[in-house]
Amino acid sequence: MIVSAVLVSHDGARWLPGVLNGVRRQRRPIDRGIAVDTGSKDDSVRLIRDSFSETAVVETSGATSFPAAVSLALEHLPPLAGDDQDEWIWLLHDDSAPDPDALAALVAAAAEHPEADILGPKLREWPSLRRLLELGVTLSGTGRRETGLERGEYDQGQHDQVREVLAVNTAGMLVRRRVLEQLGGLDEALPMFGNDLDLGWRAARAGLSTLVVPQAVVFHAEAAHRGVRRTPLTGRHTHYQERRAALFTLLANVESRRLLWQTVRLFFGTLLRVVGFLLVRSVGEALDELAALVDVYRRPGLVRQARRRRAREAGGSPRDVSHLLAPWWVPYRHGLDFVSDLSQAVLGQAQDVAERRRAAKAESEPSAGDRSRSGAAARARSGGAVDEEDEELLADTGIVVRFLTDPRAVGISLFVLLSLVAARAAFGQIQGGALSPVPEAVSDWWRLYAETRHPLGTGTDVPAPAYVLPLALLGTLLLGSPSAAISAVMLLAVPFALWGAWRFLRVVGRLVDPRGLPVWVLAWGAATYALVPATSGAWGEGRFGTVVLAGLLPWIAHAALGFADPEPDRRWRAAWRTGLLLALAAAFVPGVWLFGLLAAGIVVAAGFAIAPRLLKDRSAWGPPALALAVVPLLLLPWFLPLILTGSGTGLLLEAGRLPLAEATFTDLLTGRLGELGAPWWLGAPVGLFAVLAIAPRVTRVPVTICWVIALAAAVVVAALGFVTLRLPATSTPPSLGFFVVVLQGVAVVAAVLGAEAWTRRLTGDHALWQRVVAGAVALVAAAVPLGGLAWWVVDADDSFDQDVVEAVPAYMAQSSLTGAEHGVLVLRGSLDTGLSYRVRRDDGVTVGEDEVLSLADEDEDLTRTVSSLASSPTPADVAELGRLGIEYVVLAAPADGRVAAELDAVAGLVQASAGDRATRAWRVERPLDPTSVDSTVTTGRVVLLVVQGVVVVVALVLAAPTVAGRRRREVEA
Repeated sequence: MIVSAVLVSHDGARWLPGVLNGVRRQRRPIDRGIAVDTGSKDDSVRLIRDSFSETAVVETSGATSFPAAVSLALEHLPPLAGDDQDEWIWLLHDDSAPDPDALAALVAAAAEHPEADILGPKLREWPSLRRLLELGVTLSGTGRRETGLERGEYDQGQHDQVREVLAVNTAGMLVRRRVLEQLGGLDEALPMFGNDLDLGWRAARAGLSTLVVPQAVVFHAEAAHRGVRRTPLTGRHTHYQERRAALFTLLANVESRRLLWQTVRLFFGTLLRVVGFLLVRSVGEALDELAALVDVYRRPGLVRQARRRRAREAGGSPRDVSHLLAPWWVPYRHGLDFVSDLSQAVLGQAQDVAERRRAAKAESEPSAGDRSRSGAAARARSGGAVDEEDEELLADTGIVVRFLTDPRAVGISLFVLLSLVAARAAFGQIQGGALSPVPEAVSDWWRLYAETRHPLGTGTDVPAPAYVLPLALLGTLLLGSPSAAISAVMLLAVPFALWGAWRFLRVVGRLVDPRGLPVWVLAWGAATYALVPATSGAWGEGRFGTVVLAGLLPWIAHAALGFADPEPDRRWRAAWRTGLLLALAAAFVPGVWLFGLLAAGIVVAAGFAIAPRLLKDRSAWGPPALALAVVPLLLLPWFLPLILTGSGTGLLLEAGRLPLAEATFTDLLTGRLGELGAPWWLGAPVGLFAVLAIAPRVTRVPVTICWVIALAAAVVVAALGFVTLRLPATSTPPSLGFFVVVLQGVAVVAAVLGAEAWTRRLTGDHALWQRVVAGAVALVAAAVPLGGLAWWVVDADDSFDQDVVEAVPAYMAQSSLTGAEHGVLVLRGSLDTGLSYRVRRDDGVTVGEDEVLSLADEDEDLTRTVSSLASSPTPADVAELGRLGIEYVVLAAPADGRVAAELDAVAGLVQASAGDRATRAWRVERPLDPTSVDSTVTTGRVVLLVVQGVVVVVALVLAAPTVAGRRRREVEA
């Protein structure tokens, strides 16, 4: 037996001394050897030349694959002297150091098992030396490399039996030269990874045998797999190369009867793996998974060619290798392991949060000894009434009793319950005021968001508002009901704002004072802010944009507090969380992002002025910049077309019908917007408390920050007060709902901080008048949330029964549902006061469509046609109506007699039933053009939607906590 060693190296100077030393120390020395270096840039070539003869070293380019390097080595090996000799090839990597007895054990096994054609050693981790890597490998049905070993398993001789396997690693593989040449060598379609599995599978199907010999030990660094070394073949995406190799190997070698099933399984399995990687914040690996799948599936010719080659190698009757593949249940076990690991990671994160909270609480509470002494004193004062049995009984009290005895839980529950009672008008389908009717199905929202050109009016390219997407998602989750989505938004806004304000104020209180805020102060602040959507009047007017913003604002502020976290990783995660929440709020009220740019500029400038060194720390200014920069990307399908279509004024609007409500200076100070808000005197105390909060020195700095933000908002409001947005459909002031919410929120925060300071100042022995004043202030403060809630429950009004829509007869509405060309032209007004018009299509103007129509440019052709119809109509005008896809003309009550007479006289218009004596209607007896207002979805729109989807997924993943498993991998790397 002749053994020829083939060593392939590439930038392996850090491992080669150990590898070459292992080859020299073999108890059974090699007969001859050859080394192939693939363009190393380190000292690899010099090290190899010191150990191999000059003629036994072959240099080639860095683009040479491992299979090509092995083939090149075989070409340079001299032929055998006699045909009766059997030559074996011992393959070695430049990062695989053989034990001195490795080759002797392999040769002995080859002599003992003459039927074996490929033998492989036991692989142990280098440099740990004891951890097992492989004892033969196989492949699962999902393309996972299976070793049969537990994670981190150490070698204790538990697997030391020679046995047949599907494949062995090329690091230390001993293979007959004639077998290697018979099979055509390693497949060059697998340049770096997977060629060992492919070779073993092909050999097994051809009736050849592969054995693993545990007595032979090779230590493997797995440099390419671990990303320690990058080559031109792996680049920066090692996982992509590994996954592509696994997919190709499966499809090239699986039996023909299972090929279709395997193709489908790998497709959906890859998507599931992508989701799994995203759940653990491994965005790069998730993208590599998708890229590998696309690369293999987009070139089916390569797979067909490989399958034909393997069919020739196996002959007419290929051997069944199913017993050498991984069992069918292995992927499911891995799935359960992943779920278990993920659950443990989530629990670990929750425990970390709980530990931090307990630590913070412990700092602000008396010590255990103090508590025990005070408890003993209390028992002594009560005559020992509370003994050990009583304490055990209290500890075993049920959750219901604990709930009823906790004033915070009872108070919050009553507040939420009363808020739902106050919002009872939102149960069921609601419309009116600023809230347009909802579409018939949630698919209408999805269609509106996907369209490039909408069949609204006479057709428009103005993009669907960004809030259509979250509403569509919410409606889909709520069993496809758009009305349920709007109802959920209006019903849960106040409880959601309460929850967010409680969390935010609790953290802010601990930042100012480690002991935190008193519970009653925290409850007052959270309840006062949570009622802002109702007391401001936004809820009653159906301004769901302001309502959503009020619910999200404390969550945005809470996420932004993470910018001050001492750990850079947490700051970057806070940036992604803040960006996501900010984008969601900006989808309903774009002004929140514009003001965020201004506020961030002020805060960053102040921070740099105080500490200039922060300018050099990217993790200091980077997270706020990222949070703001990611918003346009998250809203890209709306943001970019809005600018390109010249509809940039939409950045100053908010969700809902136009015109927007105006707000006076008094309204802004008292948190009121429109005529349906609470009495002004219920909001005035909050501003007064915020002013008084600046007096205590202990809270002066955070309160000053609040006032700086309020001042910035006031400056913007003052500037916007001189602006009137003149849109094609109407004129409206810019959205001020955001500033009402911000000013109230800032005032609440300042008042809460000041209340905590004033409480400490007024505790203890004080004069009677001071205690009376403190009591009066407390009563006034309590009246703010309690009075606001009582007003909302008992006396608040809403505009949900005062809807103003184009009321058309039922038969016209039914006809408009049959196609976009069956539009209804609704005319209002008279010749004296002026006529206005709107075209109704499908189910009318619904939520989302109203904003599109408000920003759409006026159709001058239709305007000229309407003017001509009202003054001196001609048959050509009627024909133009048909071309524009208008089937009916409705002159709304009170109908102008002169206009009606002109329309009665023109040819092509036939009087139709209007259902109301004061309303007149006509039917257009001209051909209707079905293509006049077609909807279109262009490739550019699809690209924007795909980009948005990718950015949303990436942001969600990067905003999630880093799980324990990923942290371990980072530490190991």
